[in-house]
Amino acid sequence: MTMVLGEPGVDGLSEVVDVLREWQYDGAPMRLHPGDLGWFWRFGAEATAAAVRTWSRDGRILAVGLLDRPEPSRLTIAPDAQRDEELAQRLVEDATEPERGVLIEGKVHVEAPAGALVQDLLFKDGWNAAEPWTPLRRDLTEPVKEPGVRIEVIGPEQAHVRTAVQRGIVRRVDVHGRALARDGGRIAVRRRPVSGRVRRPGKRGGGGDGVVGRSG
Repeated sequence: MTMVLGEPGVDGLSEVVDVLREWQYDGAPMRLHPGDLGWFWRFGAEATAAAVRTWSRDGRILAVGLLDRPEPSRLTIAPDAQRDEELAQRLVEDATEPERGVLIEGKVHVEAPAGALVQDLLFKDGWNAAEPWTPLRRDLTEPVKEPGVRIEVIGPEQAHVRTAVQRGIVRRVDVHGRALARDGGRIAVRRRPVSGRVRRPGKRGGGGDGVVGRSG
């Protein structure tokens, strides 16, 4: 039973999305979900496949990571593998050694599920907790009260308006040179469970201060 680090390739993205979908349930300690991959897919299938990492054992995917550089790398783990020692140890090793192709050298961030063993091992390995996410949830069991705002469908003639709003949300232009709201909308459209973010000391090319790590 060997743990295998892999990249799904374009043909394997559908399987990864299906796996993430299966792991979703109310209250799940998730850091990465199908919508994250769908949002990243705006860069194209090849770029998305190149940013995804999977950890599998006996042909079953147990963990999925999205290298949303230079922002936090997001990691999620199968519900029944949150405290899997072999998996957690392998995740820490892969996150610590840049040559393994998971994280770049220097200061990096990782976001992983709250309560997962990998967080405990990262702390033990010298990573530091960063600011935790605040969970925002909306119960949709009952109809949502009318907000009193006008809702319109944006057509081609109003595309510039939609783009201007999105650019107003984003805090930076991403590495592809496009003004896209990678961070904008997290509160509005993503369920973010409470989770500790971890930072790794910049001992490999980062130097100096500890780094706000992407974990949690």
